[in-house]
Amino acid sequence: MDNRQALGSWLSGPRAAAEDAGVDFGYRGQQLGLPELGPGSIARPGRRLGALAVDWGLCMLIAYGLVTDGYDQATGNWALGILLVLSVLTVGTVGSTPGKRLFGLRVVSAHGGRLGLGRVAVRSLLVCLALPALIWDRDGRGLHDRLSGAVQVRI
Repeated sequence: MDNRQALGSWLSGPRAAAEDAGVDFGYRGQQLGLPELGPGSIARPGRRLGALAVDWGLCMLIAYGLVTDGYDQATGNWALGILLVLSVLTVGTVGSTPGKRLFGLRVVSAHGGRLGLGRVAVRSLLVCLALPALIWDRDGRGLHDRLSGAVQVRI
């Protein structure tokens, strides 16, 4: 093996090195039985972050306009509480928040069907903690989705 090739495999990461060695990882969602593209496929990170930004902006607007009289630290705290309630109510009933609906996403059970209210509450609480949502598996599911048995798919 050439030294440049060895250095290149180190720089590109372990996944690229494994793929060069012949390992087949498949596509995101293949282990869950989801299609690779189109409706029902795993939601991409850009759409998920866009939906979260829309939901956060909506919650900040509600907190700013209805709860606190002006912008201060309390506005962000109230917005986080509103995001929790919004997520539990909307994902628990229709399967998506306003931001997810705008970006064409919905949250479903990994085994098909809708999530129960308890699992939606756990998922929403973990989203508000932020750290579980930043840890992803190879299918693109966050830790909050894995712990609640959920998956975000395209509509």
